[in-house]
Amino acid sequence: MNPRRLVLALVVALLLSGAVTFFLNRKLGSRTMGPQTQKYVAAAHPIQSGEVLKAESLVMVDWPTTIPLQGAFTKIEDAVGRSAIYPVTSGQPILTMQLAALGSGIGLTVKIPEGMRAVSVRSDEVVGVAGFLFPGSHVDVLVTLRSDKVPVPSTQIVLQDVEVLTAGQNIEPDPQGKPQTVNVVTLLLSPPDAQRLVLATTQGSIEFVLRNGADRGQIKAVPMQIAGLSSGVDPTHIASPSHAAPRTKAKEPYVVETIMGDKHVTTQFE
Repeated sequence: MNPRRLVLALVVALLLSGAVTFFLNRKLGSRTMGPQTQKYVAAAHPIQSGEVLKAESLVMVDWPTTIPLQGAFTKIEDAVGRSAIYPVTSGQPILTMQLAALGSGIGLTVKIPEGMRAVSVRSDEVVGVAGFLFPGSHVDVLVTLRSDKVPVPSTQIVLQDVEVLTAGQNIEPDPQGKPQTVNVVTLLLSPPDAQRLVLATTQGSIEFVLRNGADRGQIKAVPMQIAGLSSGVDPTHIASPSHAAPRTKAKEPYVVETIMGDKHVTTQFE
């Protein structure tokens, strides 16, 4: 047998056995190792909205690399000192979007976007929609004007589609949706709307009208007076006594009487 052919056959056999061995090792190794994971910062216990994160409140958890988390933390010290905007359940990874910016404050302040204001107004059990005003609800604000300068009481919509930040001292709604009796409601408003609301509270009584959570429509606000309570009366056509159009008095015609002998003629001119 040719020695050169024998050596060539041995080399080919070694290459083939090496390739098969490498392939089998990769296959077996991937099965024994399992899916690869990445460690992320997560909540060690339930975290409430407005709570400041502490080192003892956080743990590192394994997360599959096949499901990347945008905005997750890989170091506990990067999340310590930040305030939670939304509640976080135990074991849930902490994301940047769930936390307030550094230095933005604690408690309710973290829920106030930049450029907005939080204004609290007093309510009562009836005005508060029977206790069903929850944080996150949207309402219209009505004011009923009664004073010596306003002879006819009227109700006017002053603000529409306003978000409720807190009901009493509750930042989050009841998990079971139970009604809660409160006498103070905090609303999220722009600075001009905050001025309008404060002025309205000094002019009359404030009431809230609960909106559908998906309703963001705006309507034309028309004051409602007592005359508008009658069925079929359009309030837009009700004129107050002070603004009623004055009645015009009909002009009397000029009368000219002409006497010629025994003739007597009377003529009228407009």
